Amino acid sequence: MKFELDPLPFAKDALAPVMSQETLEYHYGKHHNGYMNKLKAAIAGTPEGEKSLEEIIKSAKGGVFNNAAQVFNHSFFWKSMKPNGGGDPTGDVLAMINRDFGSVEAFREAWQKAGAGQFGSGWVWLVLDNGTAKIVSTSNAGNPLTTSATPLLTCDVWEHAYYIDYRNGRGGFLKAFTDKLINWDFVAENLSKAS
Repeated sequence: MKFELDPLPFAKDALAPVMSQETLEYHYGKHHNGYMNKLKAAIAGTPEGEKSLEEIIKSAKGGVFNNAAQVFNHSFFWKSMKPNGGGDPTGDVLAMINRDFGSVEAFREAWQKAGAGQFGSGWVWLVLDNGTAKIVSTSNAGNPLTTSATPLLTCDVWEHAYYIDYRNGRGGFLKAFTDKLINWDFVAENLSKAS
């Protein structure tokens, strides 16, 4: 398969001031692009090169897994945000959040706690696991594709995701992501595919 970096779903300055253009230039242009280039170099001319990204993540180990998973995770992260996002979900997503977390506010608190509590580098995810919405965190390049859960939303909690704008304030970044960036339409799209 041919792997190319997906374009961002918004302009690099579209999330400012919550996430700056400088952050996106480094995070997308250097980090995400770097994972893609390393993945392409690692699988060139190998059987892995004929697989989809998801198939590689489910079967690979070591550096190939790390780079493939980071390509997926970052692509999913960009789609998890939108300009003027946040607020409350509606429809089926709101019903799911209320059913499985009790309220949108309880979800926000649990989401921010999970992200802040992830030791070192990693990700916080909203997943659908056997019909139930859950918040999970993964270390390094880990993601739900290696489990039976379906990812619905993610936030990158590696320092490069927030250090330019929030310095070492991961909690402030998670609050800003939750309040002002979450793309609930993307969550709804993923939920409809999983149902």
